[in-house]
Parts: sequence; C-alpha cells; structure tokens
Amino acid sequence: MDGYFIPAGSIVSSAEARVGRPLTPGSVAGVARRTTRRVVRRSTIYVAALPPACVRICINGAAVWQCGGTYYQPYGGRYVVIYVD
Repeated sequence: MDGYFIPAGSIVSSAEARVGRPLTPGSVAGVARRTTRRVVRRSTIYVAALPPACVRICINGAAVWQCGGTYYQPYGGRYVVIYVD
C-alpha cells in the first residue's frame, strides 16, 4: 500500500485493488520466467515401478511423476528418470 501502515492485529473494513499493468521492472521478468518452457531430458536410468508417495504433475503438456526431487516419465511399460531444467 502506498505509504499506509496498518498495525498487526488491526481489523480492516475495506480493501482496494488496482487493476492494470504492473509498474515494477521485476514483474516483467517474472512473467517471462513463468512463460518459459522447461526442458525435459531423458536419462538412461529405467525402473519397473515407481517409489512410494509419487505425485503426478504436468510439464510442457506431458504427464510425469514427481517422487521427491526425482522425476519419472512412463516409457514402454517402465519409467525413465528425466531431468527437468
């Protein structure tokens, strides 16, 4: 908020939002970063089954599995480890 300070624990009865183009240079970089496509490279590491607690996500329109910090993609009845850059 431009120059306003609201103490912690205060009750605010209304809020304002400004609609329009962001004026900060960092916001332009943020949009570019979010719209840049991620590069997916396959490794030569294959597994028959996924580790427990994997989550299915979508990267560049392709469904992949994220298991902790490792990503897997289904390939020929197995899963291949992929690297996401």
